[in-house]
Amino acid sequence: MEAPLALYRRYRPDTFEEVIGQDHVTAPLSQALDNNRVHHAYLFSGPRGCGKTTSARILARALNCESGPTSAPCGTCESCVELARGGPGSIDVIEIDAASHGGVDDARDLRERAFFSPMKARYKVYIIDEAHMVTTQGFNALLKLVEEPPSHLRFVFATTEPDKVIGTIRSRTHHYPFRLVPPKILGDYLVDLCVREGVTIEPTVVPLVVRAGAGSVRDSLSVLDQLMGGSGPDGVTYDVATALLGYTPDSLLDETVDALAAGDGGTVFGVVDKVIDTGQDPRRFAEDLLHRLRDLVVVSAVPDAVSRGVIDVSDDQGERLAGQTARFGRAELTRAADIVSQGLTDMRGATAPRLLLELMCARILLPGLDDSAEGLGARLDRVERRLSVVGTPSRPASEVQAPDAARQGLRPGPQPDGLPAPAQPASATGAATNASPPADDDTLVHGTATNESSTGDGTPAGGGGARPAAMSAPSPRAPSTTDRSQSKADPAADPPHPVRAASADLVPEPGGLSLVDVRRLWPGVLARVQGMRRYAWAVLSQNAQVIDVAGGVITIGLVNAGARDSFVRGGHDEILRQALIDELGVDWKVEAIIDGSALSGRTSRQTEPSSLPVPPSSPPGSVGRAEPSPRVEAAKEAVRSTRARSGKADQPDEPPPEVRDDDAVIDDAATSSQELLARELGAEIIDDFPHDTK
Repeated sequence: MEAPLALYRRYRPDTFEEVIGQDHVTAPLSQALDNNRVHHAYLFSGPRGCGKTTSARILARALNCESGPTSAPCGTCESCVELARGGPGSIDVIEIDAASHGGVDDARDLRERAFFSPMKARYKVYIIDEAHMVTTQGFNALLKLVEEPPSHLRFVFATTEPDKVIGTIRSRTHHYPFRLVPPKILGDYLVDLCVREGVTIEPTVVPLVVRAGAGSVRDSLSVLDQLMGGSGPDGVTYDVATALLGYTPDSLLDETVDALAAGDGGTVFGVVDKVIDTGQDPRRFAEDLLHRLRDLVVVSAVPDAVSRGVIDVSDDQGERLAGQTARFGRAELTRAADIVSQGLTDMRGATAPRLLLELMCARILLPGLDDSAEGLGARLDRVERRLSVVGTPSRPASEVQAPDAARQGLRPGPQPDGLPAPAQPASATGAATNASPPADDDTLVHGTATNESSTGDGTPAGGGGARPAAMSAPSPRAPSTTDRSQSKADPAADPPHPVRAASADLVPEPGGLSLVDVRRLWPGVLARVQGMRRYAWAVLSQNAQVIDVAGGVITIGLVNAGARDSFVRGGHDEILRQALIDELGVDWKVEAIIDGSALSGRTSRQTEPSSLPVPPSSPPGSVGRAEPSPRVEAAKEAVRSTRARSGKADQPDEPPPEVRDDDAVIDDAATSSQELLARELGAEIIDDFPHDTK
């Protein structure tokens, strides 16, 4: 059985109406044929595979048709049959390859034979393909013939480089520039050919074929013919196309873009390692990434680019592009595209393309180290995007927290970049002289305030060894005797639980924060946790990562069962919940699970610098502290008993010494946490209050 012809030969156009994407050429030529105003010499120029030689054959067929010259050949006369698709050709239509017949001797031979009349047709037509390969001497030998040819002679020069055709020849021709076929037109044409061939093709494959063809019809048909030949019972699938054409799968590009948006260096470099391990070309990956960033830049500037046809992608991919664009700013996208473009240029001829690819990704991940205008724009985009997604408490929450702040003698301070500042104490002796009057409720952000008299390290300037006080309600620990007496005397002095007071009035934005947004803002949340309880911060920063955010629940993955039990039983989930309220303005339920990948995935996200200033740490034991442990309560009771025996129980002016339970709550089951504290912080776990041996 004889193999069929190639697609570009089987579907070669026979009329100007069948030529796609060249209406600016075919329409004037058709009009000239119908008006019988055909010139004696034409110059067809343009990229390869866009229809130059095919249009020259159609022109010769239209000139020699028995009913012509006409723009619509009859298709039945002898000349039309000979010049039709798959026909034997006509003796009066001569095609010359100038690459092998471009010398002066070939030009002289053509000139001698051109004066003979055609054998059967009306005109003798010379189609000189790759005309730019004709030498200067050859063009000069044809100059007189092209300028004043016999009445039966017509010339058509086809070339991809019209500038190499000497000016004396160009001035004697009608020049028609051909162009690359638009992707939309070419994609529809490929789908139509697949229907004619009876081959199933996935919609996501068509853009790949169009991109591989780069606007050339012949190249696109060659690629499609190759995919059809290697297709199975399911037709041309996306997996087969990406593997055969060498393009990066969309899933890998989506993973890369999401990681760049979240600043997740571990995922980005993991993708690079996967690209190398699968044998893909780093240059092709960089090119595909640049193409994706270009689409994101276009969608950012034109939100309806997909519906308007500016970007030729499927509907589901258009939705993904819109979601990815929302995670970047325009300056970030432009800067990332510039870095990838420059990196792609540097990769040409490089001996270590993987190294250049990794350095390129590192530059995108670190806009803070870029002192150029693009780097500044990227940092501003991050600040604006963070301010747009961070919620703020409603009016009732401020009204609940402001009176408590006034009772403690605190005042609000300046807040850099719109971030809530942590609470700082007023001096015990200088509160009346140094502290300003309490401000309005609206000046309190997230129930926190600052004291301007504090030193740079967070220690009060005039308070000596006094502990910092919390901004909002006191910690929910067991009240002392003095506290109980004050509570009975003044019921209004007992403020509500801090977590309930803040969460009851917050108005979270449903769907406002995604998993990527939370991971990007996670360093700020950890800073809040560190100010509330350092041990909870150590557990979260060293053993945990964010797994999922959905339905008002944030899922935290910890490395083992001991770390998870310590996290839950130690009340750290409430600490994290309050930190999320203060930092992100969302009241989510915290769910802890065991996830062994948390230890390996935390390093890259924890070590990356944040693009926003981190507020100074709040004092330990402030808003959102968990219930104190029984051991600490027993120690406090022992202190009160000692004071009672010594006769100091009736002195309300001297409160009992406060026992800090910040880092003393160590779960015996969390063996890994103890080892972690000893290794990372150099801590030695001891009992604060040894048991009496008597």
